[in-house]
Amino acid sequence: MYLKEFEIRWSDVDANRHLANSAYLNYMSHTRMSFLMEIGVDHRSLAQHQIGPVVFYEHMYYFKEAFPGKPVKVSMEIMGMSEDGKFFEFHHNFYNHKGENFAHCEMMGAWIDLKTRKLIALPDDFMKMFESVEKGTGFRVLTKEDTRKFSKTPKNL
Repeated sequence: MYLKEFEIRWSDVDANRHLANSAYLNYMSHTRMSFLMEIGVDHRSLAQHQIGPVVFYEHMYYFKEAFPGKPVKVSMEIMGMSEDGKFFEFHHNFYNHKGENFAHCEMMGAWIDLKTRKLIALPDDFMKMFESVEKGTGFRVLTKEDTRKFSKTPKNL
């Protein structure tokens, strides 16, 4: 499990004076990118391959409020990946200064070719980086069907 610590800043708080939902998303994104950089998937290597991560969904579950004044930790675990690395599922947990879990998120995404704007498999050198990383309990091999939230295309107005 990867952990990143954050200080709740004034700008992270909403009108109710607790951690804003947008701050949760920012903390998770920062945690994911820090993890990727640590395993070697950094901005430079992403630019060389002309690929980037895209988020399909982030399902948040809030258990308790978080307030400024004490640090919080955000975890990240790899819970799923397709055989070619195209699709991935990460889970995040939020912990207060006492180690109590106050929120959980399940997110799924994929890799996109920035030239063609189409989803692509991970390059071999990236796959090797992910192979050596610890996976979460319950890790599963993802298929395209796992990425579909809706059984059919949503209707437009």
